[in-house]
Amino acid sequence: MSDKTPLRVLFCMGVNQNFMDGTADEMKDVWGAFVSMMQGIARLPGVRVLGNMDDDRIMVGPSVAFPWTTYVLADVPDYDTVTAACNLFRVTPVGDGTYKLWKYMRVEARIGRELVIPDCSPTQSQPCPPPPNPAASSKPGSPASRPNTPCAPA
Repeated sequence: MSDKTPLRVLFCMGVNQNFMDGTADEMKDVWGAFVSMMQGIARLPGVRVLGNMDDDRIMVGPSVAFPWTTYVLADVPDYDTVTAACNLFRVTPVGDGTYKLWKYMRVEARIGRELVIPDCSPTQSQPCPPPPNPAASSKPGSPASRPNTPCAPA
């Protein structure tokens, strides 16, 4: 990966009605293709998979939009690599290769950046500011009206 800050990408993936209508053997083939596609994302140059989440236990049925079936959060070096990851749905064969993964699943990539939260650990010489108090007065100049500032090292 270059010195550029990577893109923080949330790959949102959902199964569609073709998967739901498939036979048990077809679903097993889709699972094999899905595993191959996920490994393919992780192997793309410069990609660092940070984690994933699958909500298939509480999300039942096809998902053609939010909420999705599963999510992958990754740092990706550039837009072309995000495109290559999404393209894996078009080229990953299912079963005998008659169909590709995108017959059964869809993907949508959300591209952003890492949200950096200031470190407020007890080891710093300067204490962290207290959390906002919603019950406090919001008059100008009162602590509740001042923005919460990040910790600064001494």
